[in-house]
Amino acid sequence: MSIFEKIIGSLDDKREWKAMEARAKVLPSEYHNAYQAIKKYMWTSGGPSDWNDINRIFGGILDLFEEGAAESKKVTDLTGEDVAAFCAELVKDAKTWRDKYRTKLNDTIGRG
Repeated sequence: MSIFEKIIGSLDDKREWKAMEARAKVLPSEYHNAYQAIKKYMWTSGGPSDWNDINRIFGGILDLFEEGAAESKKVTDLTGEDVAAFCAELVKDAKTWRDKYRTKLNDTIGRG
């Protein structure tokens, strides 16, 4: 089972994820590449772990990028120069994988 299957359980959620990925594919290359890089960064840096947060965050990024592309803006005009800080701001109120791993570690050590 892939990480996406663990996160995105229901068929409706899978359909929504596929629809978001389809939206990303039709973005201009600068935006599509940025979306892919942000997505990779989020997954490898302990990004959101709850489907509602995932849907909200990535759907919001796509909305922002679609609007920016329509206005011919550069990606960094929307995200700022520090894209990692942009990502951190998006997940600041979300339950992340880092949170889950931290809780698991503390619970494991606390039982000993």
